[in-house]
Amino acid sequence: MRRAYSVETVRAAEAALMKRVPEGALMQRAAAGLAVACGDLLRRNGRVYGSRVLLLVGGGDNGGDALYAGARLARRGASVRALLLTPDRAHAGGLAVFLAAGGRVAEGPDGLGALDLVVDGITGIGGRGGLREDAVALLRAVTRDRDRTPVVAVDLPSGVEADSGEVHGEAVRADATVTFGTYKPGLLVDPAAEHAGALRLVDIGLGPELPDPPDLEALQYADVSALLPVPGASSDKYSRGVVGVAAGSERYPGAAVLAVAGALRGGAGAVRYVGPGADAVIARFPETLVHAGPPSKAGRVQAWVIGPGLGDGRWAEEAVADVLGADVPVLVDADGLRLLEPETVRTRTAATVLTPHAGEAAALLGVAREEVEAGRLAAVRELAARYRATVLLKGSTTLVAEARDTPVRVNPTGTGWLATAGSGDVLSGLTGSLLAAGLAPRDAASVGAYLHGLAARHGSGGAPVSAQDVADAVPAVWRDVRAG
Repeated sequence: MRRAYSVETVRAAEAALMKRVPEGALMQRAAAGLAVACGDLLRRNGRVYGSRVLLLVGGGDNGGDALYAGARLARRGASVRALLLTPDRAHAGGLAVFLAAGGRVAEGPDGLGALDLVVDGITGIGGRGGLREDAVALLRAVTRDRDRTPVVAVDLPSGVEADSGEVHGEAVRADATVTFGTYKPGLLVDPAAEHAGALRLVDIGLGPELPDPPDLEALQYADVSALLPVPGASSDKYSRGVVGVAAGSERYPGAAVLAVAGALRGGAGAVRYVGPGADAVIARFPETLVHAGPPSKAGRVQAWVIGPGLGDGRWAEEAVADVLGADVPVLVDADGLRLLEPETVRTRTAATVLTPHAGEAAALLGVAREEVEAGRLAAVRELAARYRATVLLKGSTTLVAEARDTPVRVNPTGTGWLATAGSGDVLSGLTGSLLAAGLAPRDAASVGAYLHGLAARHGSGGAPVSAQDVADAVPAVWRDVRAG
């Protein structure tokens, strides 16, 4: 599991560790890891010896990390130059070692010639508010006409917010980020994560000093495999989980079909469907148990999914109220989010999972969509607290938060192929099946999002993918995750 911590926590852990190790040891460990990562990238595109490397060096410790790493590359035969943004504040020890190793200080961005690698050491995890104008001008001058020159960020791309994942103004767009000690939230949450590129974590000995739980976590294969519900020899369709689906309308019968597809492919023992799309559902999935409604009369279920394609008529309003009155976990998506009563959600004794996209989240919070997209981490936490629910905020990085003080989870399998009509309906059904199987709400939402992303990648094969393709690929990725 990838674990991310706030700047305050990282600083406290570093301070505690520095009391037990020689002075400068942490910076040397970081620089060594950074140099190895840069060397790997240079070898991938040619070789280290004779390569041309430019360091963008700010006045903080990140600049020192870059200088010490540059010195190591210079000793391996690379031609390394450093642009000092604030020469009077450059790390004195790092600069001295850099120059002694054969590194050179560049006077400015002009005349640099071809480059094989740019190392971003402008600002560190304490940076706020985007890059300053002089740094922006320098960055543009260095990267202009060098679209193919890879950029490696030191600890965090300069200009992004480490704690929130927000980006205010200009920021470095790195091809890779080498981070030290632990991940930072901004490396995992968009829009900042879009600037980070491939991530490499360098162990500097910080682990024992970091508290539990983290601020943010991302499940990996082994974590998801351990959570997947697998039927035993004595299981039946009821013990595997029966999920109720109230979705679709005369206008949107396909939403009902896709939500049911997600539930069936997600391992539900049985699916009870209630809604106007019964004929379309039965035609596609004859094993579905259909009922004319209301949902509370459809029969026993272990969880409900309501909302995809529901519309906004009287039947839809009554169905939402009826389902929220049930004493089982309920997942509310799409049209259901517009029709729910906030106080009803807050006072439910059974679990509630809300699955909005940015626009729906903005409506629930009463803010502009742009505010949610710019501050996704803050938005999902606020939604969970305000509605006392588990919230899955869909988007380029899907986030899952609870009302109680647990780490926010970020899904690492998201892909642009999920930006297709109906994929959210599949996710709702899939997550609902996991709720019905007995997974805790946060686990069901996290595992559902993880499998959903993998299914889109699997189903696409690098080509356009439909929502039904995503649903059909779920069993295959389920098998792959179980196999490790």
